[in-house]
Amino acid sequence: MFPPVKATADGEFMTTPASDAPAAVLPAATELARDGAQETGRGIAMMLVAVGLFTIMDALVKWLGSRYPTIEIVFFRNLFAFVPVAVFVLRSGALVTLKTSRPMAHVLRSLIGLSALFAFFYSYTLMPLADVIAISFAAPLFVTALSVPILGEAVGARRWTAVLVGFAGVVVMVNPGAGVLEPVALVALAGTVGYALVMILVRKLSRTESSAAIVFYYSLSSIVVAAAFMPFQWVAPDSGDFAILVIIGLVGGVAQIAMTLAFRLAPVAVVAPFDYSAMIWASLLGYFVWGDVPGLNVWTGVAIVVASGVYIVRREADLGLRRGVARRLHARR
Repeated sequence: MFPPVKATADGEFMTTPASDAPAAVLPAATELARDGAQETGRGIAMMLVAVGLFTIMDALVKWLGSRYPTIEIVFFRNLFAFVPVAVFVLRSGALVTLKTSRPMAHVLRSLIGLSALFAFFYSYTLMPLADVIAISFAAPLFVTALSVPILGEAVGARRWTAVLVGFAGVVVMVNPGAGVLEPVALVALAGTVGYALVMILVRKLSRTESSAAIVFYYSLSSIVVAAAFMPFQWVAPDSGDFAILVIIGLVGGVAQIAMTLAFRLAPVAVVAPFDYSAMIWASLLGYFVWGDVPGLNVWTGVAIVVASGVYIVRREADLGLRRGVARRLHARR
């Protein structure tokens, strides 16, 4: 039986409880709605914290990038990020789920993730911070496009249209000049494609592997692989720079956890668009620290890409194709 509807004084409509409905139903529903709104609010807050921390980490990477090899910065970022991530895994009681039956899949995911991280960090040393982050916003477009051949997913005409429009925005951002794309922008774009591949691989792994296992094996593999290059790339940091390297790792690890909690507390379609707030923080840091001002092509391109990305995220949520809530923990920089 549907509850009757009555008009309010201002012409809007509201439902009233049916006469045979329990008196406690409406207060209970109201309390649940209030709790849901609070959880969503916490999820949005955690997402904003995560984005802010990631942007600070990226700025610190750019600060050190001219003095230390990129692979050395990648090594310390993964080494010290492992500390808060390990604590989080232990406190969540997920240590017992580290057993895996797909070790080579973890290795592949780790190698691609490490390569993408390297590409992003290298780009920071040669490009304005905001420009690299703007290009990274294209990752959802690549995820949608690549999920067809890799995962065999069906993508409708609406999402393909959004992908094509978004790719046009990417072309605007990478600034083709005289028929040749900027080489450094292509490095950032390669990192974005790698980032998208990582998200797809994480989705495949998540079918049989726990989130704790994916995080643990990625962190461990990345540390081992990066360490293998240290004898050939090592530059001894002074005490001040070493402290910054420690901060880069710890901030990155905490940001990963915050983003995981954000997707756990609130729907993907609600919190994912707040990832784009990184452009604001990156632009401010870039301006005040390095005097960088994103060009008109960057702002135009990012507007197109963000609009396409938000549409894709919301469309997938409407279709019930939400990604794993913890995927950003495994894929983010």
